[in-house]
Formats: sequence, C-alpha cells, structure tokens
Amino acid sequence: MISELIRPHLKSLTPYQSARDIYNSSEGIFLDANESAFGSCLPGQEFSFNRYPDPAQRAMRQALAKYLQIEDSTIFFGVGSDEIINLVITLFAEPSLDSILVVEPTYGMYETSARIQNVGVKKCLLNNDFTLNAENVLASVEVNTKIIFLCSPNNPTGNILEREQIQMILTNYRGIVVVDEAYIDFGSPSNSVIDLVKSNSRLIVLRTMSKAWGLAAIRLGYAIANEETISYLFRIKAPYSINVSTEKLFLHAMANIELMKSNIVKMCIEREYLYKELQKILPEAILYPSETNYILIRYEGASQLQKELMNRKIVIRDRGTQPLLMDCVRVTVGTRQENDALLKGIQELLLQRRLNETGDN
Repeated sequence: MISELIRPHLKSLTPYQSARDIYNSSEGIFLDANESAFGSCLPGQEFSFNRYPDPAQRAMRQALAKYLQIEDSTIFFGVGSDEIINLVITLFAEPSLDSILVVEPTYGMYETSARIQNVGVKKCLLNNDFTLNAENVLASVEVNTKIIFLCSPNNPTGNILEREQIQMILTNYRGIVVVDEAYIDFGSPSNSVIDLVKSNSRLIVLRTMSKAWGLAAIRLGYAIANEETISYLFRIKAPYSINVSTEKLFLHAMANIELMKSNIVKMCIEREYLYKELQKILPEAILYPSETNYILIRYEGASQLQKELMNRKIVIRDRGTQPLLMDCVRVTVGTRQENDALLKGIQELLLQRRLNETGDN
C-alpha cells in the first residue's frame, strides 16, 4: 500500500480547498474567489486571464490520457518535472531521517531537491559502459532509503536503462522507484516503462514537455503513477500550480502532435549528421550512442574545447566533473546551421592548436 510509504503527518493532511475545488464548473457567476470581474489588461489577448485556472487540471489530463491511452486519474502535471521531483521527495522522505538513492552519472536535480529539503543522498554508479546494474543498486539501499531515482534515457549519457534491470529493482525494493523519461519521445515507445505502472504501485514515471515537444519555456512536466500516489500529489501541490497560458499552449500542442513527430524526425537526421561529421574532425574522440537529442563525447582536452567554443558564443556542456565522465562534454543537436557552426568552430580551434604547436602563425 502506498499509504504505508507516505510521511505520517501527510496521510491525515486536509488539503487547502480553493474556490475552484469547491465549485468546479466553468459556467456560472463567479463571486467566490475575489478575482477581478472586469477582465485583464494584456494587449492582444486571445482569452481572459482574470479567472483562476482549474486546480484539478481536468482538460489537460483528459487530453494527455487520450494521447497516451491511459486513465486520466493516473496523471499529474507540475511546473516542469523539477517541481514533481521536489513534491515526490516531500511526500515520501522525512527530513533529517530518510534518504534517496541516485545512480550516477545522472540528472543533478534529484540530489539538489533532496538536499534543499534536508533529505539524505546515497549514491551508486552505473557500469563503466553506462548500463544499469540492478544488483549494485539494490546493494546500495539502506533501511531509510525511501526513493530510487533512475533516468532513462539517462542524462547525460544518452542511453536507455535496461527494462529487465528496472524490473529487478521494482521486484526487490519496497520503496518508491522514480523513472525519469524526459527524453523518451526521441526513441521507440517500447523503451518506456509506463506500462509497468499498472502492476507496480510504487513506480512513478516522469516526463516533460520541454524536450521533444519544444515547450521548455512554459515549464510543464507530468507524472504517471498509481491513482493513490496521484491523489496525494494533488493534496500537497500549490492550489493553482499550472497557469492558464500553460494550459492553453499544452492543449494546442496536443492538437498538433504531428508537428512534434516531424521535429523528432528532423532531429534524428541532424543527430546522425553530427555524429558522422564529428567522427571526421575528432577521430580520436569517443562518441557514445544516443537515444536522445544530445551526444556525449569523450575527448582529451574536452573541457578546454568547451571554454574556447564558449568564447565564440557556441555553448556546449562540460560534464567532466561527474563520475565516470572524465573528459566528457555533452552536445545538444541543433539545426543544420547551428551544427555546421559548431563543426566549423571545432575545426578552426583544432587548426589554431596545431599552428601554435608548430610555432607557425
């Protein structure tokens, strides 16, 4: 039972009831929430901003449920996946007592969110080839380990975590397992573990609209989980966490799914192009396979290359300080023009290095 894992004081929490929780119809004369009855003053607005948004996220949940072919009662939206990460830790982990487990190298917000809440952070490593070792993860679990965070495809390595290894963890661990699928849309749907939610009440799957959907600016993520878990997340979230503009833009995206799919195809073409061209100009580098919109590169002097590119206003991410990632940088796949600018920048920097080494100018 999920209730056995919830922090005791939250089990009996009476959530704040907003005006729109008490009366949830969109029709009526609204004199209950102290909103302005005289509209808003934004230029060129397509709809009014003077009314609070739906705290239950009904239209959004219904639209996403139809797309994913799941029950809307298993969906929860947050202000980016980051908010949901924070809420999950709040829900299950007791500050100064409990801990989470992260499998490195991985997305840094799991640890940051835990430390902000004074929740402990335990760590273990992926294998050297970045595959998931369930036995190692399970051996790292302690009595007070309440949540295991996994990222698949993993950021920043770009690889899918093996389904069998995730299932082994779910079978042998009695706490919450969060699988962050922020980049899942770039690969095969079969890579997802959403289908395991029905049979695993302790599994929470995270996704975002920031990556494949191209909506990073609106800050919207969602969780798919057991209905009981979703109900508890609704209890502890801010009353009106998703604003009306975000809701409208999300529903517009849901009505234009083919555009998202078309952009993924374009990205895959550019990713393969970038791979091939980088292999030509950096033959000594290791380019790791990717199921995402970025490429992890291991190259001696990568950190210096990143700095020199930044001086040219070409920005890539140095990942060399993370475990297992010495001399690694992460490069997001851009447009053809952006990718060519990156390639040209690298070639010019390499040429300058050779000239400096030979003393020619």
